[in-house]
Amino acid sequence: MHILLIHQAFAALDEPGGTRHYEFARTLATQGHRVTVIASPVSYLTGSAFTPGPSAVEREMGEGVRVIRAYTYRALHKSFVHRVFVFVSFMTSSFFIGLGVKNVDVVWGTSPPIFQGVTAWLLARLKHIPLLFEVRDLWPTFAIAVGVLRNPILIKPSFWLERFLYRRADRVMVNSPGYVAHVTERGARCVELVPNGADPEMFDPTNGGLAFRSANHLEEKFVVLYAGAHGLSNDLGVVLEAAKMLQDVIVTPEITVIFLGDGKEKPALQKQAAGMGLTNVLFLPPVPKNEMPAALAGADACLAILKPIEEYKTTYPNKVFDYMAAGRPVILAIDGAIREVVEAAECGVFAQPGDPSALAEAIRKLSANRHEARKMGLRGRKYLEEYFSRAVIAEKLLEVLKSMSR
Repeated sequence: MHILLIHQAFAALDEPGGTRHYEFARTLATQGHRVTVIASPVSYLTGSAFTPGPSAVEREMGEGVRVIRAYTYRALHKSFVHRVFVFVSFMTSSFFIGLGVKNVDVVWGTSPPIFQGVTAWLLARLKHIPLLFEVRDLWPTFAIAVGVLRNPILIKPSFWLERFLYRRADRVMVNSPGYVAHVTERGARCVELVPNGADPEMFDPTNGGLAFRSANHLEEKFVVLYAGAHGLSNDLGVVLEAAKMLQDVIVTPEITVIFLGDGKEKPALQKQAAGMGLTNVLFLPPVPKNEMPAALAGADACLAILKPIEEYKTTYPNKVFDYMAAGRPVILAIDGAIREVVEAAECGVFAQPGDPSALAEAIRKLSANRHEARKMGLRGRKYLEEYFSRAVIAEKLLEVLKSMSR
């Protein structure tokens, strides 16, 4: 079977960003299938180029996986209008490259950005093959809820496009059970749940992270690590407020909050932290996924946070599963579906989203009992191995693809 994946934000293990699709592609390849990925040469996380050179750069990632980087306008972290140019440029260039990919059995499109779903739909129809449309984020619902998309002239066609793609996909795949009702109500005919997860083999829960802690002068600290995008949705200003509260009281051990990653809001967050006189926060640049195990090993606890809006209760953030795979307790400032996972695994503490006092108290409680925090992390690792291992989830994906290509 030959699968064509249209995914602007695709990242390999040696590149910053989410690697769900790289890991799936490699698993499919090990079982004898071919995967061709059309992706952007511009990192969705950092806005910088992955590779210099011509508009389309091919990279073989082992036998069976080929990645083609298509031209993309480079202005990802500017205004909303510039972001639309980014998405439309990739939609157009990936379509023409996709026309040249031969002997494809299934086209796999993924959203967001939803515009690349148009490319996937067109290619599937022109090649007379099935379309698997994956919903990783409820766009435009999330964009409207967080205030990124406000113009009613744009909102109406955005909802139309969402319904158009759901209705015309042969299968709609979601990565969270919280999305099932949303896509079904908007016309999806056949919905498959292939949840987010992590590869436990990538992480060693017994690793104490001494190299990471030493390199960043964290030897005697209780380290809380946030890893991921620094965007409007992530509500990281609340984390700075919590850090200020923790700095203003005497706690043993001292607590340091690390922000690992990049995004549009990072410069403003750094400026805010400096203005608040925070000495217990540290901003680090994003690292490739193959360096993430070392970073997570250096943490005593890991943080997942989103804005306190109703729509975000449906999400399954990938970072939570990486934290669990690393055997680190989760400090969770997200309610809803992912809270159910953390509570079922007994692997973390919940803090009411949007409440810096609650977040500061959750951090303080964990830091006061490192032994219990360690047990939480190991419970999370065990739970992930049983229910959210990437290998187990990939088998579900393979079943879906096989049923579509018959």
